[in-house]
Amino acid sequence: MTEMNINEVKNFLPHRYPFLLIDRVLDFEVSKKLTAIKNVSFNEPQFTGHFPNQPIMPGVLIIEALAQATGILAFKSEVGKPKEGQIYMLVGVDNARFKRMVEPGDQLKLDVEVLTVKRGIWKFKCIASVDDIVVTTAELMCTQKASE
Repeated sequence: MTEMNINEVKNFLPHRYPFLLIDRVLDFEVSKKLTAIKNVSFNEPQFTGHFPNQPIMPGVLIIEALAQATGILAFKSEVGKPKEGQIYMLVGVDNARFKRMVEPGDQLKLDVEVLTVKRGIWKFKCIASVDDIVVTTAELMCTQKASE
């Protein structure tokens, strides 16, 4: 089974409300790709200030959601569940493009694909979309490390 519900997702990410940005993993292929979703709700705290009369999901949170999807894929591919104190860190963002606004009520689909793994640095091609319309693209670099 390649689908993961929110309880399984929480086993792979240390993030919790309001910063856990993955609601479900729809599919993954170890060491290759993963598809997840984030349901965007008006009740999320960023919408009180970004922006009060036209709530828009900040681009940095879209990038963070994509990074969290890459973390799940990396852990599923290498070590299974993270060990105590092990975290996964975003270390680079290249070629980020924001093509459309993401608003409350949207379901953000997150597709991440492994491009390379060199010296513990994972590089991913990432695409976020809503209703099959691309809203964000980026290449992300991440690594695992023990917390201090």
